[in-house]
Amino acid sequence: MAARRPKAVDPAWLERAALYYLERYASSADNLRRVLQRKAKRRVFGGEESIPDELDAWIAALLEKLIRLKLLNDQAYAETRLRRQLAAGKSLGSIKRGMAAKGVGETALKNAFARMEAEREEPISDWPAALAYARKRRLGPYRTDPEQRKAMRQKDMAALARRGFSQDVARRILAAENADALESSDDE
Repeated sequence: MAARRPKAVDPAWLERAALYYLERYASSADNLRRVLQRKAKRRVFGGEESIPDELDAWIAALLEKLIRLKLLNDQAYAETRLRRQLAAGKSLGSIKRGMAAKGVGETALKNAFARMEAEREEPISDWPAALAYARKRRLGPYRTDPEQRKAMRQKDMAALARRGFSQDVARRILAAENADALESSDDE
């Protein structure tokens, strides 16, 4: 079996790969940079030819072009991702870690949080997400059997912690007398 011949990587190929990726996924500039580097390495993998030294310069120029054309916008990406993850009931810590992993800068993240709080006219907190998660998983006061609730307290605490909620939020949820009392204490 003959060895696979490496394919060429040039600026035109990088642009096509970037546009194809952006058609399917939203992305930050840093995330797209990593995706393009990975695609280029995969494309020439196994050959004698190595990735061109100017690859990083080509990618940087392409990213600048995409930003100038408004096809790539870290601030808009951060705001959209924040809205979606808050609606999905993710904890703030989990959201921040996920955004950092996707290459969203700290400034874009702070601006996204500030804009979201201004729209809501209330501070963003873990409380609504933690309540939704406890309700969905039937943790603590959402359990029907009081004996089972007592026996499962540690596991419920661990489930909330794994989801990224603070110990204070978890304790407050698990200490509630019943689900109705918890739902009426919507003030955090």
